[in-house]
Amino acid sequence: MTIRRSDMTLTPAVAREWLDRWDRQQEYYMPDREDRFDVVIDIVEEVVMRRDPLIVDLGIGPGSLAHRLVERIPGARVVGVDADPLLIGLGVAARTDDRIRTVLTDLREPGWFDLLGLDRAPDAYVSSTALHWMNREPLRTVLHQCGETIAAGGVFVDADHLYEGERGPRLDEVARALTVRRAERRASRRGEDWEQWWAAVESAPELTELVRERNGGFVHVVDDRPSVHDYLEFLRTGGFREAGILWQMGDDRVIAGLA
Repeated sequence: MTIRRSDMTLTPAVAREWLDRWDRQQEYYMPDREDRFDVVIDIVEEVVMRRDPLIVDLGIGPGSLAHRLVERIPGARVVGVDADPLLIGLGVAARTDDRIRTVLTDLREPGWFDLLGLDRAPDAYVSSTALHWMNREPLRTVLHQCGETIAAGGVFVDADHLYEGERGPRLDEVARALTVRRAERRASRRGEDWEQWWAAVESAPELTELVRERNGGFVHVVDDRPSVHDYLEFLRTGGFREAGILWQMGDDRVIAGLA
């Protein structure tokens, strides 16, 4: 879709066009992104034994995973948390479904869980391409918080670029190469990449206010990146009975922890 610049305001239709461009931009790096979403939702459906699950989306962004969750699970409610006001703003502007609610807060800050205003313990924590921006110790704290607050029989599911780290640097190189090769075969790298999408956002008049809010302090720097083994250890030490990798394609993985 082409977004015209003249006399543009951020209507729901315009916001949805930006979100469509977001999804295509993400596929530049994740040619199997839709399959990965399906896996996340399959796991939630397989593990959570209720038709009206309460799901917390960690790093909800514009809501790509959340929208797919409520489409597949009609009785689900999703409460999303994110620190990026622009991505949350786009999602809110495009949204017509009141089963999704978002909270602007930083997972690295104490008290983020209390700000969610939940009426019961969540049945699932999910995340997609978000937690990789957290350093090792803040991530440990978040995953332990998830383990302490999740309902019995619940599940944690994270889909992201997760790496072997020091245990397998060459394996990580191969995994990244497999993703690039797959993207080239699927032609998903012919569209916008991350930098091009954000450059377009910065120049869009209808997004001026959201850009100003984002530039007012949103920042993250990763200098102690956790490996996939750290994720699984944090889940186990945080109270989850089992934790493991359930899907992988190149450097994309889906991990899960069972409460």
